[in-house]
Amino acid sequence: MKKLTVIISLAIAATSFTYIPATAAERPTSVAGCKKPTSQAHQPASLKQPTAPDKTLAKTMVFNTNCGVISISLNSAAPQTVTNMSTLARAKYFDGSFCHRLTTEGIFVLQCGDPSAQGNGSPGTWKGYKEENLPKDTANNYPVGTVAMANAGPGTNGSQFFLVYKNTTLPPNYTIWGKITAGLPLMLRMQKVGAYKVDQASGKGYYTGDGLPLQPLEIKSVIVR
Repeated sequence: MKKLTVIISLAIAATSFTYIPATAAERPTSVAGCKKPTSQAHQPASLKQPTAPDKTLAKTMVFNTNCGVISISLNSAAPQTVTNMSTLARAKYFDGSFCHRLTTEGIFVLQCGDPSAQGNGSPGTWKGYKEENLPKDTANNYPVGTVAMANAGPGTNGSQFFLVYKNTTLPPNYTIWGKITAGLPLMLRMQKVGAYKVDQASGKGYYTGDGLPLQPLEIKSVIVR
């Protein structure tokens, strides 16, 4: 799962999407109950990178979003990853950021964790870190509810992660560091709304199986316990 480079302004994501006409015969363009996001894309913060796992690992991470709560049970089999992600969350690194990629065909994931919303951002001073707790190379090795790190190759983990909302088969290259305990129905509703990209020649959007979520999902705050 390579990081997606989104070439449109987040201003499009932060407002109602108007490029694709909505009619009764088409899919909805928003998820009921979601509030209008207020954040803007911004430069990822720089903060000190942990060099060793916490002696006492956090157990849960709760994302408060404009569409509701997504709760994650953290996996102690990935101690350095849990430590790094907990450090970022406690420092409010994810606050005011958007989930920038929704894939609805072939694999079924929602990708988050880049405050720039460009699909290539990570903490400014961090070095990539190694994978942990990798699954076997089998079918559905990233089952529904899995939370895993996104990367661009071995040892390139940073802050980006993906949430699996349906059973998915991927190369066993992505650290599994948690499991979704609340919020899956929201992601299934987002899948029905779909994803889009923008044609650079015309400036108009079109539906795609892998692109920016049509329903923006804004991470407002994160609680780590």
